[in-house]
Amino acid sequence: MPEAVTLSRRTLLKVSALSGGGFALSAAIPMVARAAAVSGEAAGTLNAFVTIAADNTITIVGKNPEIGQGIKTMLPMLIADEMDADWDQVKIVQGDTDAAKYGPQLAGGSFATPMNWFPMRQVGAGARQMLLEAASRRWGIDSAKLTTKLGKVIDPASGRSLTYGELASDAATVAVPDLAKVPLKSPKDFHIIGRAIGGIDSPKIVKGEPIFGVDTQLPGMVYAAFERAPVFGAKLVSANLDAVKAQPGVIDAFIVKGNGNAEELVDGVAVIAKNWWLADQARKKLTIEWDNGEWAGHSTKLYDQTARKLMADAKPQEVFASQGDVDAAFASAAKVLDAEYSYPFLAHVPMEPMNCTALCHDDGSMEMWAPSQTPQGGQGGVAKMLGLTPDKVKVHITRMGGGFGRRLNNDYMHQVAAIAKQMQGKPVQLIWSREDDVRSDFYRPAGWHRLRAALDEKGNIAGLEDHFITFEIPGPGAYNPAAMSKDEFPGKFVPNMRYAQTKLETRVPMGAMRAPTSNAMAFVMQSFLDEVAQASGKDLPTLMLEIVDGAEKEPDSMGFTGPQPGFNPGRLRAVTKKALEMSGWGKAMPEGHALGFGYYYSHMGYFAEVVEASLEGGRVNVHNVWAAGDVGSQIINPHGALNQVQGSIIDGIGQALSLAIEIEGGAVKQSNFHDYPVPRIPVTPKIEVEFVLSDNSPTGLGEPALPPVIPALTNALAALTGKRIRSLPIDVKQLV
Repeated sequence: MPEAVTLSRRTLLKVSALSGGGFALSAAIPMVARAAAVSGEAAGTLNAFVTIAADNTITIVGKNPEIGQGIKTMLPMLIADEMDADWDQVKIVQGDTDAAKYGPQLAGGSFATPMNWFPMRQVGAGARQMLLEAASRRWGIDSAKLTTKLGKVIDPASGRSLTYGELASDAATVAVPDLAKVPLKSPKDFHIIGRAIGGIDSPKIVKGEPIFGVDTQLPGMVYAAFERAPVFGAKLVSANLDAVKAQPGVIDAFIVKGNGNAEELVDGVAVIAKNWWLADQARKKLTIEWDNGEWAGHSTKLYDQTARKLMADAKPQEVFASQGDVDAAFASAAKVLDAEYSYPFLAHVPMEPMNCTALCHDDGSMEMWAPSQTPQGGQGGVAKMLGLTPDKVKVHITRMGGGFGRRLNNDYMHQVAAIAKQMQGKPVQLIWSREDDVRSDFYRPAGWHRLRAALDEKGNIAGLEDHFITFEIPGPGAYNPAAMSKDEFPGKFVPNMRYAQTKLETRVPMGAMRAPTSNAMAFVMQSFLDEVAQASGKDLPTLMLEIVDGAEKEPDSMGFTGPQPGFNPGRLRAVTKKALEMSGWGKAMPEGHALGFGYYYSHMGYFAEVVEASLEGGRVNVHNVWAAGDVGSQIINPHGALNQVQGSIIDGIGQALSLAIEIEGGAVKQSNFHDYPVPRIPVTPKIEVEFVLSDNSPTGLGEPALPPVIPALTNALAALTGKRIRSLPIDVKQLV
């Protein structure tokens, strides 16, 4: 049975005529499957909006935020293909935040593809059916005898045709079809899906057109810089506002009191000026007294010392997954492997720093221009903070210069709203400097793992345990965006397993980063399994295939996007074999070069990758990466898909080679790209990508290609030097 994600296919359409001719189509798709599984939770809705003008222009709303992942192009492709539209006649516009019209609008977790694969196609199929019906009335012919092609309805018997623009006004009077009876296309008939189409905004970006959040310009707009405490959790005591107000170009300066929640609003001082440079210069004159509390004593060094002591001496706070008799497995083991792995805090650093523009109208309502990955969350949060209903906060979604998960948190929206409220009637643009961005992030949490494996006489894994040291911020709603899953591979395939953890208290804000959890766990688990393989006299791919030998596909489960397929060992095998084939695994390598393998399953995508690396002049060189991925039956836009995989791999290599955020005195030590060196062109290898198609609904590509490249690189270095990298970023001194 295919593993198709069975999102509800019951779509409700609404149609209306346009005053200038044409029609507009909106769609509400109740996700009844998910709603039924979540007791007490209201059904979510997805919506799309299609407009056909008399001149044949088809305008499709891109409802989700665009952060560079290509969703503004990809989702309309689904609608346009089912409509049989001519892509050259399609115009795409970004929708504003409107849950009632569009349903969930978010960019994160590689969710967009599985959430929208069926619903967006249904919108297009419904529109096509209405156009067929309009032509049927015009010609007096059964619509079943008509067909469509490239924006036209065609009568095959006579050869006559009508364009969608000519039919649009009539179509607006047609009854909305029952989509349960409107068939979707066979994949063999796709003419837009599967085409490599460039990003709809790419020409504008190349020409430097002002489409990003920071490009927002409004009449009479003023600019704000916001100074917050360097130490996380600190409270403002006093500030020399009068001295700052006297600086050139400064319009005002005032204290903003927060609620202590970093995801909403923390204490700070807003400096308002006629341009941002003057505001930023003036804030350098600030003298602020902060109450740093106990948090000023926190540091990376302290966290590391505490974690290693806990792993060595103490029992875990809790065991969160176990099976079999782990202690007996270790007592009878022929060989025991014991290793500690660790990784640092990481910052997101998208190219466009945080910014947002807000206007508080005379009636107290707020209008915002927000580069947010979760604009509906920001809308609700700002409304709550200001005591407004959500409909009194209007949010325009702007294009974003990257996100990688940073813009899932809307603290900058809260800040500018709080500032704009005090500047009522005057639009305010808040811009963070790069230093603000690096030092006020929601960081990928650091983590430590003590792993032990019990091997039997044949080298099989008889027992496995992991003591994971992680973080928590106590309080309501506390969560860890890098929490370890009870299903972390290979736990469920080992007869005796115990996963446990201990949490350290912190005030360092934590947030999801591209491939959350997986971006660290892949390094830890795949590196340790490489050690196990080496101790057993085999290579990692062989061990991986042995671990899942004979295993069957797991049952489907309910996920965020609705029912999702269970883990399928067959897909692991397929991508592993493809990556080995692509790289020529086992071939003779040039002197000083070595190959390493890594695999990971995350966000419903299966990826196996091989890295070719060398050491030269005290530097790690990554020459080639071969990546094989299975994200379902269809690559919707091969252009965007390739970009996502290549970008993920470059991101992962950067994390492995050089990135770390350090805490000193309760604050972030790094400040800009000179001491947080994101990967640049010289470290970018040749990347070869192949997709393994399978009988599954398509899933997303923003995340799953990143995790395996990190262990593939460290495993290559282990093969090259015989020395194991167990802590990131890679310290070359450990290899020579």
